[in-house]
Amino acid sequence: MNRNWLKVFVAAFLEIFWVIGLTHAYDFWTWVGTITAIIVSNYLMITAAQVLPAGTVYAVFVGLGTAGTVIAGLFFFGEAFKWEKIILITTLLIGVIGLKLVTPEKTEKGVES
Repeated sequence: MNRNWLKVFVAAFLEIFWVIGLTHAYDFWTWVGTITAIIVSNYLMITAAQVLPAGTVYAVFVGLGTAGTVIAGLFFFGEAFKWEKIILITTLLIGVIGLKLVTPEKTEKGVES
C-alpha cells in the first residue's frame, strides 16, 4: 500500500471521530477536537485525490467512515445490534476493498521515477 492510500485510510479513521464528535461534543475542547478532525481528515482526502482517482478516493473514504461509525455506535454507544446491519456493512466494505484493488494510480506528467 502506498502513501496516498494510507492518507485515505487515516482520513476515514478521523472521519469516524468527527462524525461522533458532531453528536457528542459538549464543550469548547470537544468542539476544537471535532473541528480539527474535520480539517485534517478533509485535507488528507483532498491531497490523496490529487494523485488517486477522486471518485474512488471519496467512495473509499465515505465507505470506511460509514462502516467505522456504525461499528463504533454498536460497541461504544449502545446502538441495537442487528445482523442486517452487519451484513450490509460487510457488503459495503467488500465494495470499498474492491474499488481500491481495481483502481490504478494516476501518473503525473513530467515526473520521473
